[in-house]
Amino acid sequence: MENLTAGRRRAALLALALGGFGLGLTEFVAMGLLPDLARDLLPAAYARSAPDAVATAGWMITIYALGVVVGAPTIAALTARLPRRRLVILLLALFIVGTVASALAPTFTLVLTGRFLAALAHGAYFGAAGLLAASMLGPGSQGKGFAVVLGGLTAANVFGVPLITALGQAAGWRAAYLAVAAVFALTLLFVLFTVPEMTAAPGGSPRAELAAFKSPHVWLAAAVAAVGFGGFFAVNSYIAPITTHVTGLAESYVPWVLAVMGIGMTAGNAVGGLTADRNLRRSVLLGFVAMIGTIALFGLVAATPVGLFAGAFLVGFAALFIGPALQARLIAVAPGAQLMGAAVNQSASNVANSAGAALGGVVIAAGWGYLSSVWIGVALAATGLALALLSFRLDRHPAPTEAPRLPEPASA
Repeated sequence: MENLTAGRRRAALLALALGGFGLGLTEFVAMGLLPDLARDLLPAAYARSAPDAVATAGWMITIYALGVVVGAPTIAALTARLPRRRLVILLLALFIVGTVASALAPTFTLVLTGRFLAALAHGAYFGAAGLLAASMLGPGSQGKGFAVVLGGLTAANVFGVPLITALGQAAGWRAAYLAVAAVFALTLLFVLFTVPEMTAAPGGSPRAELAAFKSPHVWLAAAVAAVGFGGFFAVNSYIAPITTHVTGLAESYVPWVLAVMGIGMTAGNAVGGLTADRNLRRSVLLGFVAMIGTIALFGLVAATPVGLFAGAFLVGFAALFIGPALQARLIAVAPGAQLMGAAVNQSASNVANSAGAALGGVVIAAGWGYLSSVWIGVALAATGLALALLSFRLDRHPAPTEAPRLPEPASA
């Protein structure tokens, strides 16, 4: 193992977290700009019915999520023997290309194509960067390692997404996506100069990574995240129209609501990273109970400004509290395929993203109002809790509270 100084380790972790920051921007910026995207890319539909056009623009969220679902396991399998630092660099390059293509594409269909291309790198980046961070933090740091990358994502929701949203509202959504591409370019430079190499897992191969799918525990753990986490996205995807049409606030308040939700996500992630390493099972179950309660509360109080902001904070806290635990759970049930386990969690989370946004869009388009998506969120989170209980019940042994020892960084 390369003897990293404390300063070098902090710089490397910051570089990986900056990539998570970029992930947060590229994944969530569309949610605050859906009305702008609908007006620009679907003008005829927007003129006929703004809610219908916004629901259609929600495919920006759905198609990105589908790209993650496809790309995460595929890239994890194909790159099983590739050193993790090199993999992270290649994935950042793919982010840059896909994001720039999204910003410059002239039609809605081509924009969706660019979003899908960028999304292919999402899950594998999160897995490889999380494993690198966990390795640098030492044994027993699975939850904290992935919390580092998630921390960048939550920081994006505190100030990055609101700032990018404000930029998109002022200068156009295309400028917002070009700014996101610049963040990925900066991350690439930081990774090149700070992050040490870590060899691939011993005996790693596409066959070994794909073998994880033979385990029913992997499928069930993925289903827990895919369904349960959809509750958060059913709320988050439509936070902009809820703010303007339900609460009655001006569009300029949307970035502030997103910032408050991001603060909640940051706090939840920090607490969740610690508790996941102590007791995985308790963290998962407590997280789902909190998610159900906070989403239901949001639906009851979001019509008032105070309720909107307080509810957004609580929903963000509950959602990201459970994030590190779900990630560690999937790695724990796939100990021989750590990159696949980490990547599959991102696929599952983006199935949740896709399902939450799509199901929310269906009930909104049906004329049930923007808050109807919130109650879809409650149902999805409750189903996730039921699946989590079933997953733990089927374990023959107690759910591990500490993940297997990770490969250590090798000299670059």
